[in-house]
Amino acid sequence: MDAHQRQFSNPFSMDTACTNCAELCETRETIVHGYGDVAAEFLFIGEHPTAAAEETGVPFTGDDAGERLQYILGELGFVRSEPTATEPDIQNAFLTYLTRCRNPDRAPTDNEIDLCEPFLNAEIRMINPQMLVPIGDRALKALAMDYTTTNPDSLSVEETHATTLRGRGFELLPMSELNAQSDADTEAFIKHVMENVFSRDYRQTKGRQSR
Repeated sequence: MDAHQRQFSNPFSMDTACTNCAELCETRETIVHGYGDVAAEFLFIGEHPTAAAEETGVPFTGDDAGERLQYILGELGFVRSEPTATEPDIQNAFLTYLTRCRNPDRAPTDNEIDLCEPFLNAEIRMINPQMLVPIGDRALKALAMDYTTTNPDSLSVEETHATTLRGRGFELLPMSELNAQSDADTEAFIKHVMENVFSRDYRQTKGRQSR
């Protein structure tokens, strides 16, 4: 964790009263901005907050899907807290979404993702991670559009789960939707990172040898 970081939750003090998406303003309970280590090398990105994350205010917490991700983070050495924690003790990882607000009846529209993109772009720019971890097909296609030379329409998160995709300045580690993962899928992702990422100097991706 950065020695000067004061908090894990919304550490960049992003707008907590955003009104860019009129319909989401009517349905959301809270805006769920990013959470984690501002010096992280791994940035985990989902599509939108779940009901549980909206209640806790922390991405990927409060439900079975969040516990699965927290388990993965623990196995990779990124959290020192239990998978049930609503405020994980996190290091070297940052958790965020394509959109920060939740509509309980539907997924975000393309326009809502576009309107929320400046928040994600700012986090990526300020954190400058080595690895982007898109969780789910929507996140994979959005990140592939901006950070790889691959046609997003040719990518499927089911086919690329637990693999590494070369990008422009980053590497992508696609992960299947947490609710759709089997235990075998989860273990495959952990194994891939430990054997194919941690085993090499992945920091060379951006010309950095250390923090």
